[in-house]
Amino acid sequence: MKLLTVVRFLIGFCFLLPLSIIASPEYVGEQACQSCHIKEHKQWQGSHHDLAMQEANATVLGNFNNATFSKSGTNTRFYKDNNRFMVNTDGPDGKLHDYEISYVFGVYPLQQVMVKFPKGKIQVLDIAWDSRAKEQGGQRWFSLHPDENIPAGDVLHWTGPNLNWNFMCADCHSTNLKKNYSGQDNSYATTWNEINVSCEACHGPASEHINWAEKPVDKRNKEANGLTVHLPKPANRHWIINKQSGKPELSGKTSTNQAEIQVCAKCHSRRAQIDDDFVPGDNFRDHYLPSLLTDPLYYPDGQTRDEVYVYGSFLQSKMYQAGVICSDCHNPHTLALKAEGDEICLQCHLPAEYQNTNHHQHKPESTGASCIACHMPATLYMGVDERNDHSFRIPRPDLAEQLATPDACTNCHKDKNSQWAAKSIKQWLGKTPQGYQQFGPALHALEQQQADALQLTYGVLLNDTPDIAKATVVGHLGEYPSRQTLMTAMQMLRSEDADVRRQSLQASQAFPLQHTVAQIYAALNDPVKIVRIDAARVLAAVPRGSLEKEQKELIDKVTEEYRKSLLFAAERPEAQLSLAQLYSQLGKMDQAEAAFKQALVLQPQFIPAYVNYANFLQQQNQEQVALAILQQGLKIHQDAALYHSLGLWYVRNKDREKGIKALQRAAELEPDTASYQYVYAVAIAEKQPKQAIKILKSALQKHTGNMELLMALASYYNQLGDQENSLKYRNKAESVLRYQP
Repeated sequence: MKLLTVVRFLIGFCFLLPLSIIASPEYVGEQACQSCHIKEHKQWQGSHHDLAMQEANATVLGNFNNATFSKSGTNTRFYKDNNRFMVNTDGPDGKLHDYEISYVFGVYPLQQVMVKFPKGKIQVLDIAWDSRAKEQGGQRWFSLHPDENIPAGDVLHWTGPNLNWNFMCADCHSTNLKKNYSGQDNSYATTWNEINVSCEACHGPASEHINWAEKPVDKRNKEANGLTVHLPKPANRHWIINKQSGKPELSGKTSTNQAEIQVCAKCHSRRAQIDDDFVPGDNFRDHYLPSLLTDPLYYPDGQTRDEVYVYGSFLQSKMYQAGVICSDCHNPHTLALKAEGDEICLQCHLPAEYQNTNHHQHKPESTGASCIACHMPATLYMGVDERNDHSFRIPRPDLAEQLATPDACTNCHKDKNSQWAAKSIKQWLGKTPQGYQQFGPALHALEQQQADALQLTYGVLLNDTPDIAKATVVGHLGEYPSRQTLMTAMQMLRSEDADVRRQSLQASQAFPLQHTVAQIYAALNDPVKIVRIDAARVLAAVPRGSLEKEQKELIDKVTEEYRKSLLFAAERPEAQLSLAQLYSQLGKMDQAEAAFKQALVLQPQFIPAYVNYANFLQQQNQEQVALAILQQGLKIHQDAALYHSLGLWYVRNKDREKGIKALQRAAELEPDTASYQYVYAVAIAEKQPKQAIKILKSALQKHTGNMELLMALASYYNQLGDQENSLKYRNKAESVLRYQP
C-alpha cells in the first residue's frame, strides 16, 4: 500500500472513531504545569496535598534513634539501618520482625509510616508520630487505638485489612491512582501518576490543556481550554451584602459551580468507592457512594460522631444551600484559610450584626464569642487531630438530652448541663432558636423506632430540609408499609437528588414487587450510577424469561455494571457477601457459594458472612452444613446475630428447646435490638404467652413504634381473651402508620 493511501486510510479511520478515543487527555505531571502557573504551583508546594504521601527519606519526621513504644505487651522499636528507616514490631504472626519504612503519610498534626509487604500490599502502622510541638504534647510516638488490645489477626491490627493502604487510603493520597487488585492471588499492582495530590488530581489530566495553551492566543477556543473540569477562580467569585435583607448573596455573574464541591468530595467525604475511573468533572456519584446521616457516623441531628471528612456535614448547611463552595473559605492551593479565625466568617457576615454581644452574649474575644467555637465545634480524631463540624449549625442544647447529642455550649461550660444552656439561650433571646437543621427528632425517632417516627418523617420530607436528611429518612419508609408510604417512596424516585432516589429504591424493597417494578425498572436508565446499579440489585431476582428482549438487555447490562462495582472491592468481605447474594438471586449457586467462602477466608471475624451463608445453605437443603457454619462462627465470636440464626435453625429442625435457648441468648446479648426480643417472645408464646407479653412490653418501652411488637401484643392479648388490650395495641399500630397533616 502506497504511503499516500495509508495516510488517507488513517485519516478516514480517525473520523470514524469516537472523539474520546482520538483525544483522550493524559496525565502529564505537575512540572508541566509549573511554567505557566508559577504562583499557584508555589502556593501548592509544602501544602498538605503536596505532602500527602512521600517516599521515606528526609521527609520522615519521627524519632528513629532507637526510640521505643510499648503497648499491650508489645515493645516496638524505631531505628535506622544506614540510610533505611526501620521498625521492629509484631507482624501478622504476632512475632517481632524488622520492617523497612517505605513511605510516609501526611505531615501535621501527625505523620504515619508505611511498610511494603509481598504481593504488592502496603500496610500503615497504627503507631504514628505526633508532629505537634513538644509544648502541645507532641514529638512522640503514639497509638491510634490507645484503649484497645489489638492482636495479630484482628482486622484493626496494622497488618490487617482495615490498615491496608491499597484499599483504605491510596485513592485520596496520590494522583490518578489505579488499585489493580487481583482476586486470583489476592495481590495488588497499584500504580499512580504522582505520589502526592498534585495539580491534575483536582484539575484533571492536562495534556489537551497544554496543547491548547501552546496555540497562539487568537487560535484558542475560549469555551474549552482542554481541561476536563472548569473550576472557578477564587478571585472571580464575589459575595455581596443585600442592602434590603442584610444577608450575603452571590453577585449576579458568579456561578455556584458544583463541580468544585464534587472534586473535593472525592476525598473529603465518607464514602464507598465503586471504581477508580473518576476524572475531575465527572459526577462524584458515578464513582462513589456517599454515606448518609446514619449511626454511628453521625448523631441524629447530623453532628459528626465518627470521621466523616466534612462533605456530609457541609451538605446539611445553609451555606451549601446558598451556593458557598470550598474555595470561598479555603485557598485551594495552600489549603490554608483565607483569613485567620473569625475573620473568615466576616467575609460575608456583617461584623456589626454578628460580632457583638447582642448576638453571642459573651465577652468580646472570649471563646464564647467565637463563630467557630459555637457554630463549628471540633471533635478530636486520630488522637491529636481536631476537625471542625462543617454543618454550620445553631447550637441546640434544648435537644441534647432528648437526642443524646453534644452541644457547643457545654463543650466549653463543662461544669454545666444542656438544660442550663438551653435556659440561658431562651433568656437571652426570648425564644429557642430552631436553626436550619431541624431533622434531628425525626432521625432519632426512626433510629429508636418510636411511635411518632413516621409523622416526623413526613415533616422532614415536606419542609425545607437538606437533601441528605431527606435521603436518610426516605430509606426508612419501608419500615412502615402502607399505601401512603408506598406512594411516597415512588414519588421520591422522581426526586432531583440522586441520594433520595437511591434511598427510595432501598425503601421499595419492603413492598410487593408488582406494585413497584415499573418504577424500579425505569431507574435502570438513571443518569447517575449509584441509582442505576441499586435498581439492578433490587431487580436481580426478576426472572429474565418474563422480560422482553430490550428489557432483558437493559437489566443484564446494568446488573453487570453492579457486579463490576462489587468486584472492584473484591478484597473486602462486604463485597464478597454482596456478590454472593447477587449470584444467588441470578441462580448462579456455585459462584454464590464461592463468594460466601471467600468472604470468610478474607475475614474470619465477619459475622454477616456466617449468618447469610448459613441461610443460603439452608435454602439449598444443606441443613447440617449450615449448622456447622453457625457453630464455626460462634467459636470465633459470641455474637447475638449468630445465636439468633442458630435459634432459628433449631426451631426449623424441630429442636424447640435448643432453639429457644439460643434465641434467648441473642435477646440477652442485645436487649436493645427489637427484632431479637420479638422473635424470642414469639418462640415462647405458645407455652408461655404471659411471659411473651412481658418481653414484648419491655421492648416496646424503648421502641414505641415497632410494628412487630405492637401487632404481636395485639395477637397474644387476643389469644388470652383480653379484647380491650388487644384493641389498644392494634389501634396503636394503626396510629403509627397514619400520617396526619
